[in-house]
Amino acid sequence: MMVTRVMVTGVMVTVMVMVVQGSPFPSDHWGMNMTTPELIEANGYPVEIHHLTSEDGYILELHRIPHGRSGPSENRPVAYFEHCLLCSSSDYLMNEPEKAIGYMMADAGYDVWLSNMRGNTYSRNHTTLNPEDVEFWKFSWDEMARYDVPASIDYVLGETGADGVYYVGWSMGTSVFWALMSDKPEYNDKIKAMAAMAPVAYTENTKGIMRELAPFSHDIDLMTSLLGVGEVLPSNELMDYMAEHYCAVEDQYVEVCYNFLFLLSGPDPDQIPKEFLPLIVSHMPAGTSVHTILHFEQQIPAKKFQMYDFGAIGNLEHYDQDTPPIYNLSRVTAPVGLFWGNTDWLADPTDVARLASELPNVALNFNVNKTQFNHLDFGWGIDADKYVYQHILEFFAGY
Repeated sequence: MMVTRVMVTGVMVTVMVMVVQGSPFPSDHWGMNMTTPELIEANGYPVEIHHLTSEDGYILELHRIPHGRSGPSENRPVAYFEHCLLCSSSDYLMNEPEKAIGYMMADAGYDVWLSNMRGNTYSRNHTTLNPEDVEFWKFSWDEMARYDVPASIDYVLGETGADGVYYVGWSMGTSVFWALMSDKPEYNDKIKAMAAMAPVAYTENTKGIMRELAPFSHDIDLMTSLLGVGEVLPSNELMDYMAEHYCAVEDQYVEVCYNFLFLLSGPDPDQIPKEFLPLIVSHMPAGTSVHTILHFEQQIPAKKFQMYDFGAIGNLEHYDQDTPPIYNLSRVTAPVGLFWGNTDWLADPTDVARLASELPNVALNFNVNKTQFNHLDFGWGIDADKYVYQHILEFFAGY
């Protein structure tokens, strides 16, 4: 491992570069205690760890796969990945290298950058705030879109010298993209093309647990505020224990673990690989703020793609109006490919169709060619490489 330190826009950035060869997946518990960089290096890929500071002081960690297993080359296009709710950079690596999109794009010739937005496992630091303090957690995905994503894109472009990135977003990773382009439309010029997996803007037709909780979002907000609770579902030793003792293939409770995922995301019993469940559950959930989850909950009854709702008085304080501002999707002018599944409870096909009708530059509207394909399949599906990733590579090749 090599460690270097460089100055980037006045911020000291630590870069750790690791290159090793490893043996993938020797057992059902492989990778459970590994970080994302350790997973990458164990599969024989080079990896770098980068840190940057957002405009409002959150210290974010990026993971880079600078090239594939065939070695470095000149002028590699840059692929930038933005993760889903309660996820992290690891969720683009939850399969064999030939099937996980992070590795596939590195081997296809891309310089791969995996983001971690504020509050997850790798981005729980701030220049002045402590994650043990509720003040650290006073953000939703509004702030991720306004600060984290543009800071990360600018950092990547500065490091690589590229004039734009190929953006891959999954679920919340698409929500923050729409919000950023609405808030700062000049960032459209920094996007070569954007692939939206399980795209989320409107959530009127969401099903499952998220919908059941939606009527109580304001009550939950009030209760957690009174209790001083800001963080939800961090990755910790309890989740590692659950992964090891309840989600392994040979465990008697594995079906409970397996089917819980479908309660969240929709049916598709043949796509989530049981042998990877311990690895997946040990890395996800990766933690976020209460407000980030409630933000999605609020939009279900609101039937709008809007900023966080603080209530009438809070909205006046934050926005100078008693309702949250609406994000303007007509400002998303970068070429977009929408990739959506038939049985996705969180990115319902009807809601995706509404999103597609309002985006001005939908270059590809791709319905996954499988009767059942749910929200989580886009990251962890056994055949996601065939049903989704190859089509993303083909889409990007046109730009």
